[in-house]
Amino acid sequence: MLSVTRRGLAALTSALAIAAAIGIAVPAKAQQKPVIKVSSLTLPVFNPLVWNVMKARGIDAKHGFELDARPYPSISAFYAAFATGETDVLIGGPTIFQKLAQEGVPVRIIGTGFTLADLVIFAKDPAIKSLADLKGKQLAADMGGSQFQVVKIYANAKGIDLGKDITVVNANFAVARAQLEAGRVDAALVIEPLASIILKQNPDWKVIFNGAEGWKEITGEAGWEIVPAMRADAIAKNPRAPQMLLAALQDVAAVFEKETAAADKIANETLKLPPGILTAAVESKRLQMIVKPAWEPATKKSITDMMERAVKAGFYEKMPDPSIIYAP
Repeated sequence: MLSVTRRGLAALTSALAIAAAIGIAVPAKAQQKPVIKVSSLTLPVFNPLVWNVMKARGIDAKHGFELDARPYPSISAFYAAFATGETDVLIGGPTIFQKLAQEGVPVRIIGTGFTLADLVIFAKDPAIKSLADLKGKQLAADMGGSQFQVVKIYANAKGIDLGKDITVVNANFAVARAQLEAGRVDAALVIEPLASIILKQNPDWKVIFNGAEGWKEITGEAGWEIVPAMRADAIAKNPRAPQMLLAALQDVAAVFEKETAAADKIANETLKLPPGILTAAVESKRLQMIVKPAWEPATKKSITDMMERAVKAGFYEKMPDPSIIYAP
């Protein structure tokens, strides 16, 4: 038996040598791509659509990695997975990352994502035309979200005390919309795609506040609603990961902007959004995905400015360590 085995090995060795000599390629084992684990959501919002488009179009493979999108049913679970290291990446609010960093999570913001243009406040009463007109009235808003922080910072800059001058009813985006529809509140804070769905179903409702316009009014910048961040330990394992992911996110942004119909189809198939909703959000300029490296001076300034204003507004005691902004 031993002699047969030796004869077999000798024959295999000879065959490989002959193949090499006459130029026949010998198959090599494909190098396995690094896996990047990301927090996603099962909710019908545009956050998971970024990963759905990336996977459906093979953009992760194009840029040399394998995307592992892990879905979570709530925003708290979505952030918790990133905080505990169950996932490597999350696209979230800059001021929420500020909070996580102060809690010891090794957050590194690597770029920009969606502008504040998709943050809107709706009112049904035509007499309410601005945030100032809500004085003495009620606003439904999710007080635990970064969007509420943005509105409060804007209100402070305008001399309006959100919580005193305007009563805030704590409600997630869907409940806020339902509260306004039932007439229990005077205005509701929502984001896309709910904003486009509302306008399609209630064309008489008016947008009295747009996040990007409001932020630009007080800072000169459009501001960022959500940005991509990666854990420092994940970067240590794969130092090229931030650049690979940013390049992939730029391609996703291009699909939203230049192949909107294809993105709309993916939104319908994966998030069950009604056909045309993504298209409406993009064409209205409320959904603006702009991906730039966070370490570029102007971009870094726009992100840290949001954090500085969150400190001034009393949300946090101090600024996070500068390392929160990733630098290659």
